[in-house]
Amino acid sequence: MKDNKIYDVLVIGAGAAGMFAAITAAKLGVDTIIAERNEKVGRKLAITGKGRCNVTNNCDAGTVMKNLPKNPKFMYSALSEMPPSEIMAFFEGAGVPLKTERGNRVFPVSNKAYDIVDALYESMKKLGVKIVTDRVTEVSAENGAVTGAVTQHGYIAARNVIIATGGLSYPVTGSTGDGYGFARALGHTVTALKPSLVPLETQGGCAEMMGLSLKNVALTIRESGRKKPVFREMGEMLFTHFGISGPLVLSASSVMGEITEGRYTAFIDYKPALDTETLDARVMRDFDERKNMQLNNALRKLLPESVIPAVLRSAGIDGAKQCNTVTRAERTALVGTVKAFPLIITSYRPIDEAIITDGGVSVKEIDPKTMQSKLVSGLYFAGEIIDVTGFTGGFNLTEAFATGYAAGRSAAASADDR
Repeated sequence: MKDNKIYDVLVIGAGAAGMFAAITAAKLGVDTIIAERNEKVGRKLAITGKGRCNVTNNCDAGTVMKNLPKNPKFMYSALSEMPPSEIMAFFEGAGVPLKTERGNRVFPVSNKAYDIVDALYESMKKLGVKIVTDRVTEVSAENGAVTGAVTQHGYIAARNVIIATGGLSYPVTGSTGDGYGFARALGHTVTALKPSLVPLETQGGCAEMMGLSLKNVALTIRESGRKKPVFREMGEMLFTHFGISGPLVLSASSVMGEITEGRYTAFIDYKPALDTETLDARVMRDFDERKNMQLNNALRKLLPESVIPAVLRSAGIDGAKQCNTVTRAERTALVGTVKAFPLIITSYRPIDEAIITDGGVSVKEIDPKTMQSKLVSGLYFAGEIIDVTGFTGGFNLTEAFATGYAAGRSAAASADDR
């Protein structure tokens, strides 16, 4: 683009954080421009929540922080200024009715993520934000202060630049990690990047159980040599050809480190509502009622049919055995396996299958109140590019909106000062 104007605020990336930053800055009366590499804004936002957009979580700021496993304290100031209640108020005010579902997850009543995208886009247009389709290739700076950005089609001069380019997940939506390169070139530290909120591959896969969805189970992740579980929670998950996925698994992945051989094992408790003694009594009762039936068939009232062979194999019991021939030791092994079915985790799925990226620009180099760089004047960060991660349930979008608001407000104030 050929534009001799010097903008007060340039936002790079028209995702959730970027659009919210641009709206916030423009509301404060400063000249704002947003550069987006895709022809349409909010491409990743449009596919979140399976196309429904879990826009936030209907809880207080403290609860949000408890659901940010990575650098939650960094978010204190931003969440104090833009808690979920304010995010909800913004979208309701923009004409998008919201509803709260299980787990306090907030969605548009329409169940259409595009309504959230459209609300942000229309808000930018009404406020006079200039929206350009162009890919930024470099953020420029002189004498320790930003001066603008080089794009594929020219140069955009700006007094303040907000980098909101997302992470590495879902590269098809434009999240290809450009912002990390900008940050590094300006002297910033980018922590190790890995997939988060991502399915997990297991030894041998789970092909025979593929497609089975489990509800009201407990998933525990244990690390070799560590007594306390890395993760334990009840909820939903599912088996795939490569291993395990679903809400429980995605959340578990966000608190795990590098996966090396034998480091992590997942344990599924198929009957978390029953303690071992109660479950044993239930199994004995079932066996007594089906004395002459083979185990493969006798266990169908206790477990989903497709998991029975795997459970029996893990317990070391022949599925063709009749119930009246099962020894006490075998029954104990069976009950133990139902309560803790083991799966050795071998790897994360590729980062392009992850919901978010774990890692990013070091929070030590960002002012938590303003989102301004501590190294370069006039440079701000917002959203997934920052080294903060959240569990599923609307917490990552909450982080995006809160940091976008802080960056937009601070950049606008800085523009006035300059």
